Amino acid sequence: MNEAYFAGGCFWCITPVFRETPGVCSVMAGYAGGTEPNPTYEDVKHGKTHHRETIRIAYDPNQVSYSALLNTFLWSVDPFDRCGQFIDRGPSYTLAVYYLDEEQRTAALAAIETLQETDSRPVCIALEPFTGFYPAEKFHQDYDLKNPLAFAREMALSGRKTAR
Repeated sequence: MNEAYFAGGCFWCITPVFRETPGVCSVMAGYAGGTEPNPTYEDVKHGKTHHRETIRIAYDPNQVSYSALLNTFLWSVDPFDRCGQFIDRGPSYTLAVYYLDEEQRTAALAAIETLQETDSRPVCIALEPFTGFYPAEKFHQDYDLKNPLAFAREMALSGRKTAR
């Protein structure tokens, strides 16, 4: 198994996009990018840490490539919004790709540069080395499956794409 880490705004909203991707074995909601140990949802959401809501994707590279996951990520976010994603605003909802190695960094940089070539607006995706991941509280894991009606309302209000 390989891993990929993407901050795509609300982790509730981006989790199902990847869970349904062939070759993805698991998706976990959590926090990355900050230096504070053991962040909580309340601390992250209210800007008391420097973490972003992030998902950890475990995937089989024989079934899906990192580049394909990057393309899915780019499709499911607004890469030109520097203040958050859709209805979720603030630094913890901004975009980032956390790379594990030079191969992931190079692929992510190429995807971001290609996207930038197609639009005059600046792409607002941080490209940062992976420094750690903290799983979110149990309540946040698979939120869409545990709370389908609340999740459907959230998605309808958000303006996010829900299907490819």
